[in-house]
Formats: sequence, C-alpha cells, structure tokens
Amino acid sequence: MNTIAILILAAGGSSRMKEKIKQLLPWRKTTLLGHAIAEAKKLKVQKVCVVLGANAELIKSTIGSEKITILDYKNWEQGIGTTIAFGVDYLAKENKYDAILIILADQPLMDANYLELLLSTYNSDSSKIIATKYADTIGVPAIFGKEYFDELVNLSGDSGAKKLLSFKNVVVLNPKGKVVDIDTWEEYERLKTKSGA
Repeated sequence: MNTIAILILAAGGSSRMKEKIKQLLPWRKTTLLGHAIAEAKKLKVQKVCVVLGANAELIKSTIGSEKITILDYKNWEQGIGTTIAFGVDYLAKENKYDAILIILADQPLMDANYLELLLSTYNSDSSKIIATKYADTIGVPAIFGKEYFDELVNLSGDSGAKKLLSFKNVVVLNPKGKVVDIDTWEEYERLKTKSGA
C-alpha cells in the first residue's frame, strides 16, 4: 500500500466573494474548509495538510483541534502554482510519502467516496497521475507520485498543475457532477440551495 498525504489548498483571498471569507462560509454543519478537512480525514492516508494564506489567523482559529498540519503561506498572492509548490515542498522534505493527493477547499461536492476512488485507482497503478475530468480540461483533485514532486515544487504563478496533467501517463476520472468550484457569492448560494447544505 502506498503512503499518501493529502494537501488541501485554502490560501486564496476570495476576491469575488463580496468581502466574505470563502473558506469560512457555512456548509452543512461546518464550513467549506471544515467540510474538505472532514472528507479528507475519512480516508486512510498518512497525513492531511492544509495550506492557508489570506486570513490565515482567523481561519486557523476555526479549525480547532483537528489532527491535521496547517501551513501558513505568506506569498499566497503569487498564485495557486506557488501555493502548490509551497505545500509539496513541505511534504517532500518529510520524505515519507509515495504520493500527494491535492484537493481544493472550495469544491464541497467532492466527497470521501470520490477521493477514495482516486486513491484506489492510484494504488492499482502508481505509475500514473490520477486526475479529475472537467468539461473542457482536467485538473484537481489529482494524485501525483513522488517522481513528480520536484516538478510540483517548481510550479510558479497562477497556472497550477495543468502542465503536468498534459502528460500521456494520466488516468482521468469522471466525478459525475461533483466538480463544482465556488468562486462567487452567487455560485455559493445557488449550490447551497440546490444541495440542501
């Protein structure tokens, strides 16, 4: 069995959220970030790590005594690429993990069942990157083996890991409607009403 860490990206500044802190928006009985952490903790992984940036101290105070590692990324405004690089660098230096599953805090329909499918697919063929299908692209949640850690650590700007996902050795899974990002207040309200959260 592979040793896997989960990296939850929650560093963004919620610029389109009408002054709201996206990570702390109510979702079910917790928050968007709390929900992502709870789903991640249902999985048999060795570590759950959250990267915070904007409003880090305030968000940290809401997480409580969860058994997770919280990283505070001061340069979060440089973009998601550098946020991934920061988190992966931390985990890679621990030198304990065969792979890292990267997820976003603002995709509340992504649940433990789908994340477990990603993990089991990776465990059946760990030579592949396991990624998620979007309407016209592929992206995270995605699992990267340690042979990709150096490339992830060298990501920059706001492009994320898409460059790595253009490789031929990627298995793409269909999340069946779970791949919904919340970027605006309107999207949040619409999804919350539709899902009864």
